[in-house]
Parts: sequence; structure tokens; C-alpha cells
Amino acid sequence: MKPKDKKHIIVSVINDLISDNRVHKVCCTLTGMGYEVTLVGRMLSDSPSVTGRPYATHRFRLLINKGLLFYAFYNFRLLLYLLGHHFDVLLANDLDTLPANILASGIKRKPIVYDSHEYFTEVPELIGRPGTKRIWEWIEGKLVPHVHEAITVCKSIAAIYTEKYKIHFHVVRNLPVARKVYSIKEEGHLPAIMYQGSLNPGRGLECCIRAMKHIEGARLVIAGDGELKKKLMALAISEGVSHKVEFLGRLPLEELAEITPKASVGVSVEEDLGWNYHYALPNKLFDYIQARVPVFVSNLPEMAAVVKQYGIGVINSDFTPRGIANMFNEMINNDEKRKVWLDNLEYASGELIWEKEEKIIQQIFNKFL
Repeated sequence: MKPKDKKHIIVSVINDLISDNRVHKVCCTLTGMGYEVTLVGRMLSDSPSVTGRPYATHRFRLLINKGLLFYAFYNFRLLLYLLGHHFDVLLANDLDTLPANILASGIKRKPIVYDSHEYFTEVPELIGRPGTKRIWEWIEGKLVPHVHEAITVCKSIAAIYTEKYKIHFHVVRNLPVARKVYSIKEEGHLPAIMYQGSLNPGRGLECCIRAMKHIEGARLVIAGDGELKKKLMALAISEGVSHKVEFLGRLPLEELAEITPKASVGVSVEEDLGWNYHYALPNKLFDYIQARVPVFVSNLPEMAAVVKQYGIGVINSDFTPRGIANMFNEMINNDEKRKVWLDNLEYASGELIWEKEEKIIQQIFNKFL
């Protein structure tokens, strides 16, 4: 397909494009299919440059970056951008980008695909805020029935949305690209218990930090950023474990992929705060698997099912610091169990890969080429 004949797809997100691995993989898949891809997001004051992408990117600078007014302002800017640029297909990621996409799709009479990365109206940030929650539920109910194709991250959420809106939601899990792991656990370094992802409420990080009081000979490595970062750092100090807890901040995808295989345990202990977390199937779980790192996950249905199916770690139901510490110590020091997990991870890492999952994306978007 000649460049001038390429179909143009504009993909929109509300983040700054740096660490959204799911969207990056989808954009790479679409580029490989022959689409001309532009990924649109926003620029934050501390956003690094976007480099090395095989597709175009564009970011808005906004004067307002929080609250409902921010979402309205972002969608206004996004709508102006979409109306001012040619496109053949739109891909809206999450409910907070859908208003502008629906309007532009209707005005230009072009198809729109919706990818819901979570059960948006059930996120912990909306729990206890019934007024705001109702607004988002109203927006979702008005807009979702007008999309041409819909995607989400796991079977449970897909079933809920399909029943609710009578539109079939395809399941595309957050699986990583296959890669060989050459990084060996570093000699002379304490074993690392690693968390990667957003530092937001409900991620179980407070319990993990408190657990470090009962762990010797290991460190907790936290790679990510979010609203709880300062509180978590203060908690590590107040608990007397700041020397055992390392905050790496938000890392580029490439750097994170080099660090993760050096960990001894990968943590994904979302708390059961609403239906979104209850059905969570986060990409960090699959990133740990691809890095061949045994996982420590919450006893929530989607995550637990993966761990049970492949036998790659521990399912946690005890959120006390002592209970978590005991399981961390067992995972680090029980050589017999580690051998089983590591053997199983070799198999799982070959099965749970984007190269297999992206076929669903290809089937959806082939019809628009």
C-alpha cells in the first residue's frame, strides 16, 4: 500500500503517551497492518519527549489538569483537533476521550472503535462520589451505544458491557510483546520485591510497605507515579523501612523492561474496592510473566485464574503486614517452589504474548482498510 493510499487512524488517550504500553502496542499493530497512525494525548509539565515510535504523536498543553472541567476542556481541544485533521477511523481509549470522538465520528461520518481499559464507572476514585459517578454513567449510557466496535481488557468486564449496552465487546488482554530475558538476578544485590504501575488508592502498596518491617534480606522496589507517591514515601519513613523501599518513579517502557527481570517477586495486590478492581487484569501481571518473575496477586477472579492456570506464584487473601511478609519470605527463600514457578513461567511467557492477542485487533480493523 502506497503512503498516499494509506488509511489514517487517529488514536486518542488522555495521558501523556509515555508509559501506556497497551496503546503503544495497539498503535504498532495498526501501523504494521498498513494504517497511518497518529496517537493524540496531552503534555504535562514533567512529560519526557516521545521518541522512537513508528507512528506519529501529538500532545496538547492544557491550563487545567484536574476535575470535571479538565475533562471537558480536553475533549473540546480533542474535538477541534479531530475536526481539523483527516481521518478514516477513530480509536477512543477509555470513556474520558469518548465524547470528542463520538462527535467527530458523527460529523465526519467515519467509524469509531472504543477500547475500555477498565470498568470506568466503577473505579475507586468514583467510589464515595455518587454525583460525579452518575455524570460518568450518564455519559457512558449516551455514548457507548453509538460506537461501531468495542474492546475491553477481560472476559468479566466484556460480559457486563455486552449485556448492558447490547454491543459485543471483544476481549484484548494487556499482554506484552514476546522477548528473550537475558537479565540475571544481580549478584551482591538484595532480592527485589517489585511493584510497577500507578501509585493510586487501592493498589495494596501501604500493606506492602508495612510488611517490610518483618522482612530481612530483601527490598521493595516501586516503579511508577501517582497521587499517593508522597504519602507512600512518608509511610516508609514513619514505619522505619525507608532503607528497604526504593522509589524509581515513572520509567520509560524500555527501561522498565530491563529492570523487571531482575526482580524475585512481582506484586499486583489490588484491593477489592468496587467492580473495576474486582475484575482487574492489569498489564503488570503479564509484564512480570514475560520477565519470568513469580507473581504475588490478590485473590480476585481474573488475576487468580491466570495464576492458577499456569502455576506461576501465590494468590493472596491476607492483607495484614505480617501475613504479606510471611508470603514474601516464602516466595524469595523456598527454592523448591521457585523452581516450579520458574519452569511454569517459561511456558506461560510463550503463551501470554501480544503476538497472539493482536490477531483480535487485526480482525476488528481489517474491515476498515
